[in-house]
Amino acid sequence: MFSVSSLLVLGLSAVAQAKVQFLGIAIAGGDIGCIIDGSCNLGQVEMPLSTLGGADGLGQMKHFVNDDGLNLFRLPTSWQYLINSEESASSVLDEGNAANYDQLVQACLSTGAYCMIDVHNFARFNGAVIGQGGPSDELFAGLWAALATKYAKEEKIIFEVTNEPHDLDIGLWVKTCQKVVTAIRKAGASSQMILLPGDNFDSAATLVSSGSADGLLSITNPDGSTDNLLLDIHKYLDVNNSGTLASCNTDNVGNFTALASYLREQGRQGLISETGASPQAQECFPAFCAQNTAINKNSDVFVGLVTWAAGSFGTDYVLTLTPTIDGNGNYVDNELMTECVLGPYGGSPSKTTKSATTAKKTSTAKPVASSSEPVSVSPSVSASSSSAKTSSSSSSSSSESACSSAYRRVSSSSAMSSGLPRSHCMRGPANPTSTPNAAGVVRAASNLAVAIAVGVALL
Repeated sequence: MFSVSSLLVLGLSAVAQAKVQFLGIAIAGGDIGCIIDGSCNLGQVEMPLSTLGGADGLGQMKHFVNDDGLNLFRLPTSWQYLINSEESASSVLDEGNAANYDQLVQACLSTGAYCMIDVHNFARFNGAVIGQGGPSDELFAGLWAALATKYAKEEKIIFEVTNEPHDLDIGLWVKTCQKVVTAIRKAGASSQMILLPGDNFDSAATLVSSGSADGLLSITNPDGSTDNLLLDIHKYLDVNNSGTLASCNTDNVGNFTALASYLREQGRQGLISETGASPQAQECFPAFCAQNTAINKNSDVFVGLVTWAAGSFGTDYVLTLTPTIDGNGNYVDNELMTECVLGPYGGSPSKTTKSATTAKKTSTAKPVASSSEPVSVSPSVSASSSSAKTSSSSSSSSSESACSSAYRRVSSSSAMSSGLPRSHCMRGPANPTSTPNAAGVVRAASNLAVAIAVGVALL
C-alpha cells in the first residue's frame, strides 16, 4: 500500500518527465545590509561560513548536494563588500573582503556544484543607477573584469550581472550589460554562463512586456555569438510579488508558461535564479509545487531553478529553506523544500546528512524591492488567501510579521518617501520543527492533485 508521500512522488514523476539541468538554492548572508537603492551597510554582512563566524554554509551545501541532488548555489554579495567601501564605487577588489568571498566560492566549488556570483546591488550604487547618473558603465564593467579574471579558469562559475534592476531606462541598461559581457569574456571567462537581468525586479511577469527580454537577448559575445548568455528570471507568489508575506495568491504557471513560449520562439534560454514561498502558509504548498512543476516541464528553455533561501537565514524566516539540525547533528529539510523544490525535480531524497561542522543558528531576513506588476491567479489557488498570514508554527513571533511586511519589497516609491529602512531584519531563535502531521498529509494529497493537473495541462 502506497503512502500519500509515495503517491506524491509517483505523481510528480509521471508529470515531470523533464527536469531542469540545474536545481539550486541561495546561500545568503554576503548581501545582508543591502537595500534596493543599492546602498549597503557592511557592518551587517554575515558571510555564511562558520570559519568566518557565520552560518554553516559549507555543511548546508554538502547536505543539499549529497542528500538532495542540488547542483547550483547562488552566492549573493555586494559591490561595496567586494571593494570594501560604502562610499565610493571602484573596480579594484579589496584583498581581504575578496578573499573572504572567495572562501565561500571555494566552499561551493568543493561540493562539485556550480556557483553563481551575484552582485546584489539592484543595478545601483548608493541610490544612483549604473550608467544612468551613477557609476559609469566602464567602472561596473571593470569590477566584473576583475571578478572574471579571478575565476576565468573555473568552468562551474556562473556570473549574474546584478540582482533585480528596477526603475531604469532599459535601453541604457542593455548597453551597460553589453559592456559587462564584453569585459567578462575579454578577461578570459570565455565559456561560463552569464545571466542578464531585466527591469521591474527581473519579474517573469513583465520581462517581455517591459522590453527587457528583447533588449537583453540582443546582447552578444565579442565573437558575435550568444552562447551561454541567458535571460535572468525572478518571481514570487504573494500578492505584490514581494516575497515578504506568509501567503500565496498565484502559482505563476501562466507567467512561466508564457515566458517559456517567448524563449522558445526566440530560440533562447533562461534561468530562474530567485523564487520562493512561505512554509508557514498552507496555500503556498500547492501553489509553489505547481509553479516548480511547470518550470521543470519547460526545461528545454528554463535550464535552472534557484530558490530563496538558506545560508544565514534562520529556520523561522518567512521564506526559509534552511535545514534544521536534529539531535544527531544531521540536517533535515523542511516540508516546503521536500515537497515543492525536490518533488517536482523528480527526486526522492533522503532527508538527512551528517554535518561536517557545528551549525551556527543565525536568523536574518532578506531586503529586496517592490513590484507593481500584474498578478495572475491560477484556479488552483484562491485569491482570497492573498491577505492571510497563516503560520504553521505557533511560535512565529509578531516581529516576524511586522518585519516581513515592512521590508524586502514594499513599494519602492512609498518606502523611499517614508524612510523605511529596508535592511535585513534580525530574526529570533531558530524553530526546528520537521515532524509530519495530519495537515502535512492533507497538503501532500492536494499537491499530488495539483501536480497531475499542471502536468496534464502542459502536455
